[in-house]
Amino acid sequence: MTPPQQRSAGVLAHITSLPGPHGIGDFGPDAYRFVDWLASAGQRVWQLLPIAPIGPGDSPYQSVSAFAGSPLMVALEPLQQKGWLASIELPEDKFDDSRVDFARVAPWRLSQLRRAFTGFTSHATRSDRDDFAHWLEKQFYWLQEYALFMALENANPGRPWWHWTPALAQRNIGAVSSARQQHAAEITFWQFVQWCFDQQSQALKQYANERGISIMGDLPIFIAHHSADCWARPDLYDLDSNYQPIVVAGVPPDDLGPLGQRWGNPLYRWDCMATEGYAWWTARVRRALEHADVIRIDHFRGFAGYWEIPAEHPTAEVGRWVPGPGKALFDAIEHALGKLPIIAEDLGLITPDVIELRDSCGFPGMKILQFAFGGDGSHEFLPHNYAPNCVVYTGTHDNDTVQGWWHCAPQHEQEYSCNYLAAGPTDIHWAMIRAACNSVASMAVFPLQDVLGLDGKHRMNFPGTIGGTNWTWRFDWLDVDGETARILGLITAASGRGPRALGHMSSNHG
Repeated sequence: MTPPQQRSAGVLAHITSLPGPHGIGDFGPDAYRFVDWLASAGQRVWQLLPIAPIGPGDSPYQSVSAFAGSPLMVALEPLQQKGWLASIELPEDKFDDSRVDFARVAPWRLSQLRRAFTGFTSHATRSDRDDFAHWLEKQFYWLQEYALFMALENANPGRPWWHWTPALAQRNIGAVSSARQQHAAEITFWQFVQWCFDQQSQALKQYANERGISIMGDLPIFIAHHSADCWARPDLYDLDSNYQPIVVAGVPPDDLGPLGQRWGNPLYRWDCMATEGYAWWTARVRRALEHADVIRIDHFRGFAGYWEIPAEHPTAEVGRWVPGPGKALFDAIEHALGKLPIIAEDLGLITPDVIELRDSCGFPGMKILQFAFGGDGSHEFLPHNYAPNCVVYTGTHDNDTVQGWWHCAPQHEQEYSCNYLAAGPTDIHWAMIRAACNSVASMAVFPLQDVLGLDGKHRMNFPGTIGGTNWTWRFDWLDVDGETARILGLITAASGRGPRALGHMSSNHG
């Protein structure tokens, strides 16, 4: 694991983007192979996107749970090795190796997990049953509500929780108790899936840590309306008597969007959370740190002040800024958990109160190199203007790739970036990576697409859009070769961010 304050470099690549035969990247052999590749390239950080279950538009930022892991990431090979899955029954039409077809992959993977659960129920060892029982006790604080929610969602297909029977929507004690009995087997299935997720995620984290690589997680600030969290504790959210949001989350109009962005998430009742000592947030961060060494908190500015949009408005033009919980929230979490390994996503409209909160907590903020070339030498995202306590990115999952950005950039930005970086169209991605590494930023992170020099067809997400190719990108091992690792390793070693590249990747998990 990377020690605090050590200069480091890393790669951003989501689990779902890994290669593999089962339609989507998971915690299987290719994840271990990627760790080996990162180590061969001298990298010390592997950044992921949220590992929660996906939501509308296949987004990992609109999950049915702030605590659960995605069933789609559970690798099938370990379940087969345990003897719970006699065979992995691939569909007749092969999956696309270059993209995730969520509509096909999700039901197929779930069917395989149900088969594995049947196998576990029939012939799990005493040791496995004891481990499962112990884990159930440890995770009870969130798991019982999540598993029941998923069982009820399965029994009410296509209906959000506020359209379930009134007794269940209102969490009538008798109705909830009856549902637990009626759906006991389905509840245990969802618990089993989460147990498998935890075992595999933590085993991968241990493997990475043993090779000097830290895992960086990603924590969305808000939760989805249709979620176990909102159903279990509606009093913590600004809802009306019919459980509908009174106000919703988003960001106001800016240069990137004249209508702003209306995300639609319910907003927290921070006053209620404060009376409980921010226990829900403390539990959430504790849970996230079971799977990651450091966590990036998305939309950090919302903790200082957030844009509140009346729920009846279809866009984000109408709204107001409302103060967030501020440092009291992080003080409470730190009191319970100790010093917090958090990176603040402080992009967008950043006001002095956001900077004050970030700095008073000691959290590093983010710099995006793609944003640096629209002005002059005073731009805060140019490397010569950094302070050490920051993380520099060539781009994020919400940006185009460096190659895609450069070819679409205005002429001024093309010329300025080439002059500043001493680069041309063919090597602009390596020049950005080198500039990020040579900066004083404590950490430098590059999307894998930029390391590979891929064009805009390979970007991960188009903010403000749903569907299409969002979240679907996968890479191919033919593109991730030893020469790329060697160059990346030399750049990071020369800038004091990692050891000299160790050569070609090797793995015991092929």
